[in-house]
Amino acid sequence: MAASSRHHQVVIVGGGCAGITVANLLLQQRPGIEIAILEPSADHDYQPGWTLVGGGIMALEQTRRDEASLIPTGVTWIQAAATGFDPAANAVSTSSGEILTYDTLVMALGLQSRWERIAGLPEALGSHGVCSNYSPRYAPYTWETIKQFQGGTAIFTVPETPIKCGGAPQKVMYLADDHFKARSGVGVNTRVIFCSALTSLFSVPAYARTLERVVRNRGIEVHFGWNLRQVRAKEQVAVFEVEEPGGSKRIEELSFAMLHAVPPMTAPEVVSGSPLAGDGPGGWAATDPFTLQHPSWPNVFCLGDVAGLPTSKTAGAVRGEAPVVSANLLAFLDGKPLDAQYDGYTVCPLITGYGNVVMAEFDYSQKPVSSFLVDPTKPRWSMWLMKTRLLPWLYWNRMLPGKPHESRYLKPFAPLVHLLRLDYRESDSSEAESGAGQAGTC
Repeated sequence: MAASSRHHQVVIVGGGCAGITVANLLLQQRPGIEIAILEPSADHDYQPGWTLVGGGIMALEQTRRDEASLIPTGVTWIQAAATGFDPAANAVSTSSGEILTYDTLVMALGLQSRWERIAGLPEALGSHGVCSNYSPRYAPYTWETIKQFQGGTAIFTVPETPIKCGGAPQKVMYLADDHFKARSGVGVNTRVIFCSALTSLFSVPAYARTLERVVRNRGIEVHFGWNLRQVRAKEQVAVFEVEEPGGSKRIEELSFAMLHAVPPMTAPEVVSGSPLAGDGPGGWAATDPFTLQHPSWPNVFCLGDVAGLPTSKTAGAVRGEAPVVSANLLAFLDGKPLDAQYDGYTVCPLITGYGNVVMAEFDYSQKPVSSFLVDPTKPRWSMWLMKTRLLPWLYWNRMLPGKPHESRYLKPFAPLVHLLRLDYRESDSSEAESGAGQAGTC
């Protein structure tokens, strides 16, 4: 029996922040455009909130809403998953057995956490001090582990692959370190270790310098080139593959009382195994970095975590990508040039402790930018309030509905902020670096 099929002007695969935002923008710019969203989940998660859940700041229930309440009026919601892509036929196959054909396709599937790539980790999560904020199922256990921690070694890991919100593994570490040191007899008997498969604390040098000072002042051990390969939960042992400067590798084992593990991440298998995947590792959807159009299939646009873009995978990046996808998709339908350009804007609110956040905004230039005008490389209490209070509200009430970025309301004050020397200046940052010294083993 042949699969049933139906046609839509726009098919958006993924109903997370990227898919919902693009749908709303398209409807605002072209009322009456015919859109279908393909999304299997009945729930919509505010994923940036999972770090706050793991730090005891927010309840898990505050990070979740019904998907149905967020689907824009007039949009068809198909509650199923994509099981295959045939861009030559302008078709998507679904888990319900249906074939969707389209004029234009928006890829907004997010990514896949590959817990199984660390031996023993899937079975260990949620017990023996093994936790992770990268799953709503286990983020509450992170907070339980931090509260019950009585001393010993606490390890925080980063894998070798791109991950969503690359600063999140450090955020929970700084919150945990604060909590340990606030309890009598715990902080002094605790060893905090950051084990990263990467080569620096952050991809943008200006923010990396700030974080180097943070770990040095806290006395946190930092090991680069350490890739978590196995967890032996009952023994509370973490096994790392360590890359030496010359390229050789060795195995190291560390005992722990707490292990916050971050899984490797890739594009969903339905993407990585399709003609839409790029050539590089991870199977990310091939994407022009500026127009966000697929390089081989001009009626396909990609954004969010699934897109193979040289920028951090965050909800903040979607805030910059979605208007470009919306504008260029409509231009494509009209047979016009794709004039909208994405500059790589992304933001990672780096929690450096309770009451302090570095609002790390940057773009393809790998230089700090600031929606709030003031120097973004400095930890600020005001940015803590932004992260914990205002950003969740902005997500539900302005980002998803497709409202313009709030920075436009602050731009008129830029000359005053510059006059007062409150903005970011490269020379000031370099001077701060020269007096900072080296941070631990960084």
